[in-house]
Amino acid sequence: MIDDGPRLLTIGQLSRRTGLSVRTIRYWSDMGALPPVGRSSGGYRLYDAQSLARLELIRTLRELGLGLDDVRRVVDGESDIASVAAAHVSALDAQIRALRLNRAVLSTVAKRKSSAEEMGLMNKLARLSAAERKHIIDDFMEETFGGLDAADPDIRNRIRVMVPDLPDDPTAGQVDAWVELAELMQNPEFRAHMRSMIEFNVADRGPGVPAGSSLWFMSRLVQLAGEALQGGVAPESPEAEEVLRGLLGGDADLAAVLQRMEAAANEDVARFRDLVSLVRGLETLPRHEEEFAWVVAALRARTGG
Repeated sequence: MIDDGPRLLTIGQLSRRTGLSVRTIRYWSDMGALPPVGRSSGGYRLYDAQSLARLELIRTLRELGLGLDDVRRVVDGESDIASVAAAHVSALDAQIRALRLNRAVLSTVAKRKSSAEEMGLMNKLARLSAAERKHIIDDFMEETFGGLDAADPDIRNRIRVMVPDLPDDPTAGQVDAWVELAELMQNPEFRAHMRSMIEFNVADRGPGVPAGSSLWFMSRLVQLAGEALQGGVAPESPEAEEVLRGLLGGDADLAAVLQRMEAAANEDVARFRDLVSLVRGLETLPRHEEEFAWVVAALRARTGG
């Protein structure tokens, strides 16, 4: 009988030393990650103490999720473990984001008792890649704001920052809101309405526009109309004219302002703002429906609208 030396181990002995199955060790050896250092007289593969240490490293790397090709490159010294680990961290991060997204979709489906058709739509929209979700937003932005930058160069940036993408770890409510928001942004009628509303507002920007006449300054509207409501000022009363003058100035085209107000008060536009807040994880902003209604009524009383 040939003495293979006390430091040489068969696959069976490696298995007993490490607790790994013979089949697993043999597979890793076949794939080149654990080459034998020799053969016994019977043709069995033999390994030494360095092979044992290498095997433990292979097991650790495999448990961390590295593929055998990467494992082999690391143990052979072809790649440093830091760079391989960094690459796998990125891959794991992507997998974690996908799993979190799946969980959020399923939670939303369970909460809403969604139909199979609705569930399919939700899953499709929620699982869109970041690039595809960006395309939906960019396409909406281009159709809604394209060509208006000359009148107000900052308008696209302000709105683009406002329109959110899904966070990496969305809640069920954020997935729900994102699905509805994505559908709304792809709705041609809503896009046309938003385009019209923005055109109205852009017309209020630029040189020579009286201060305070722009409907971008909604905080002023809320303040003055709120004070009028609290003071019991009727929209058709003479006192209401003073409120409108303080809001719009004395030279405003009241009919045009009324048209812009009615566009801004659209239910889809209000829902769009709500959904943006929900996806961003914020409380929905007050709609100030009473203040808007008061101003609209005051304008109608003076334009016959």
